[in-house]
Amino acid sequence: MGKPTGFMDYQREKPKERDPVSRLNDWKEYQLPYEEKTLKQQGARCMDCGTPFCHTGIEIAGAASGCPLYNLIPEWNDLVYRGRWKEALDRLLKTNNFPEFTGRVCPAPCEGSCTVAINDPAVAIKSIERSIIDKGFEEGWMTPQPPSHRSGKHVAIIGSGPAGLAAADQLNKAGHFVTVYEKSDRIGGLLMYGIPNMKLEKRLIERRVELMEAEGVTFVANTEIGTDLSMDQVKADNDAVILAIGALKQREIDLENREADGVHLAMDYLTQNTKSLLDSNHEDQNYISAEGKDVIVIGGGDTGADCVATAVRQNCNSVVQFGKYPQLPYDRINENPWPQQPQVFSLDYAYEEAKALFGNDPREYAIMTKRFEMDENGKLKALHTVQSQKEVDENGRVTMREIPGSEKAWPAQLVFVAIGFEGPEEELLSQMNLERGQRNTVKAEYGTYTTNEEGVFAAGDVRRGQSLIVWAIHEGREAARECDRFLMGSTVLP
Repeated sequence: MGKPTGFMDYQREKPKERDPVSRLNDWKEYQLPYEEKTLKQQGARCMDCGTPFCHTGIEIAGAASGCPLYNLIPEWNDLVYRGRWKEALDRLLKTNNFPEFTGRVCPAPCEGSCTVAINDPAVAIKSIERSIIDKGFEEGWMTPQPPSHRSGKHVAIIGSGPAGLAAADQLNKAGHFVTVYEKSDRIGGLLMYGIPNMKLEKRLIERRVELMEAEGVTFVANTEIGTDLSMDQVKADNDAVILAIGALKQREIDLENREADGVHLAMDYLTQNTKSLLDSNHEDQNYISAEGKDVIVIGGGDTGADCVATAVRQNCNSVVQFGKYPQLPYDRINENPWPQQPQVFSLDYAYEEAKALFGNDPREYAIMTKRFEMDENGKLKALHTVQSQKEVDENGRVTMREIPGSEKAWPAQLVFVAIGFEGPEEELLSQMNLERGQRNTVKAEYGTYTTNEEGVFAAGDVRRGQSLIVWAIHEGREAARECDRFLMGSTVLP
């Protein structure tokens, strides 16, 4: 490494962020770029470790450890330290098709398995990654690179989320004619409508799509396969098909008065808000508004946090987020050792904003929703809960036991249900007679991605269930490789 003592000489610096209160007045990104001097110092913190775990890309106890894309992290950290940005970009793009996305919304399992993180804060890998690709676009290095030859083979990709986009990018590089179908009005899948603009500005997705179009990829929006265009026609027009429709079937909540006016699924809320923002800067009013309302979010994950951040920007009266489990510890526990992704308490961007606005962290822990209460007009009035206590039996099974006497009624006119996803949506899959696996996902072996229909591959969340963006890109790349092998007898893709 360029500076072997860098991890001792420099401290990790958090990325700069806009003031939590002032940024509530718009929908722009909340993070600010590092200065170049700071970036070099952060790159210098990367150790000359004998075995870098940051790019191992394995799963430990069901969670990613290291980068599933096998990014060459120590190499581009060193190049950033040396100021060799163009080379750092080349290294980064060898393994990651879309670092402008992962550098913003990936939870960074690479940092959890960073060797420095055994005793000190991890190297700022995610921020350096984002800075490399941003500089690449700023300097004009990201220009269209269409393939030098065409194979004559045609591939259809159904779904334009990270898995579909990665597969399209790779297969286009291999010289195939690629068409990506998307049922929404804009390309990007969950990147476009599932992640709020303040975490991932949509101009970044549009910029990448324009680049891919210039390289020869065809995008067809507003087209739902199985409804607007039959799957039989898609198969007839193409030599292979990759299914990358995600796992967007939201998990419902079965409670008394669920039908009350004011109870919504989280993704409906986020999708409508972003679409209205992009269509009309919210002037069309085609979204669920939290203005002046007491808002409760059921579910303690990232989607719930995005609902909190959206509600505070809409000038809600109050916001609370319910989590089923107790608050995470401030430090790793013995059952969560390095190099696993650390399960520790943190203050996400949404919680910083709510705390700055209302004076307290909006999260409530170990709480269970029992029923909704509505008024005589069917409108949501309150939500009733009970506190719970975590218990572990002799076999290690975790249960949450209700605590008698802890019942409480919370005033609420708006509730968002963010308790996860059950698997892929059913409409298209029911027409294709594809074999299913767990959680109703498409059965396709990891590494080959082949379904029971010849020439049809499945990648990303539709195959593995709801997961991280890096796993989606990983599977999209690998499915493209296997599709190329199917089409040509061998493959030129990594």
